[in-house]
Amino acid sequence: MTASSSPLTGGLLGLRDDALTSCVSCGLCLPHCPTYRVTGDERRSPRGRIALMRAADAGTTVRDAEWHESMDTCLLCLGCQVACPSAVPFHELMHDTRAAVAGVRGVPLWLRLGFAVLVRPRLLRGTSRVLALLQRLHLIPGRLPLPRRLPLRDVRSRGRTAGDVVLFTGCVMDAWQPEVHAAVEEVLEACGTTVRRSGDAAGCCGAMHAHAGLEDAARSLAERVMAAIPADVPVLVDSAGCGAALREYGSLLGTPEAVAFSDRVRDVHEWLAADIERMPAATVGERSTVVVQDPCHLRHAQGKHASVRSVLAPYAETVELDDDGLCCGAGGAFSVLQPGLSAAVRSRKTASIRRAMATTDAVVVVSANPGCAIHLATAGHVVRHPLEVVAERIRGTQEDAHGR
Repeated sequence: MTASSSPLTGGLLGLRDDALTSCVSCGLCLPHCPTYRVTGDERRSPRGRIALMRAADAGTTVRDAEWHESMDTCLLCLGCQVACPSAVPFHELMHDTRAAVAGVRGVPLWLRLGFAVLVRPRLLRGTSRVLALLQRLHLIPGRLPLPRRLPLRDVRSRGRTAGDVVLFTGCVMDAWQPEVHAAVEEVLEACGTTVRRSGDAAGCCGAMHAHAGLEDAARSLAERVMAAIPADVPVLVDSAGCGAALREYGSLLGTPEAVAFSDRVRDVHEWLAADIERMPAATVGERSTVVVQDPCHLRHAQGKHASVRSVLAPYAETVELDDDGLCCGAGGAFSVLQPGLSAAVRSRKTASIRRAMATTDAVVVVSANPGCAIHLATAGHVVRHPLEVVAERIRGTQEDAHGR
């Protein structure tokens, strides 16, 4: 339950009555729901899920396995909420429902253990190095949601102890994709912005804990992040999922300090696009063509996806997908929890990418979220962070945006 929610109705799930009744079942959300598009099942649609929430809250239905499956298979992509003409707060309803369910049903032990690793940076890096070694020995199936080549060594930059901005480094991205943070820092420094990394003191943003209904853990992590970051500088984020989570701290904690913190959070593309003239000219490589995949938490949750195009424009041609921003199926831990449905959703995104590539010379997909990038790479695509493409055009090497 978000700290800023209205008083509870007293229903079994504790959901706001005005939120539940705001859905008029018009169905305009259906084309924007990835799980409904794949299954055609009303129980896997936003209005179907809200109907089940309403019935469970009123005690007129049994929360059986099928009911739980309906809630568990939501990607929380927010495509429905953006498309809804009645402004139904679906995000709030699903988060509060999962929190109520987690309080009764609990969360599987293996998932809790995974989350426990995420919040311990050294343990996460150690575990990642073991996985990297097993990966080199071809002992890990390629279909698992892991980067194609996990780093064997800790190659993170120590960075500055002070800067004009703080770059939030998070957990998984810091351990699995340190090259992305390095590229982002390189671009920011080239623009004249000094960067301090948030590092281990801040750690995990708590997004996946919140998605699983573990609100106490999410709040605790939010407080840790806020305590580790100076209160007088902007906080830049290069992971869409983390950025959306940090921007929700105000509603999650409900304190003036949390609201002020969320107000300082910016997606790094948003920050750069606000003063595009400071971006340095491309000095090396050729102008390539890339396919842009919008992470749901950048497009739907933050509404900042246009800034990716603005930042890429001086360095690469961008190609749009024809699926109106439909989710790729990654959904944080969704690809692990619901692998079959996640792969089915991804197949639609992959088809859209292939159509885009068929009419251009693009061979690279850019995505500003590690979960999306890993999920699409597992399907065989070459995926880069947008600022990796930019960094390669300005750093004075002969690498370009055609992959490595």
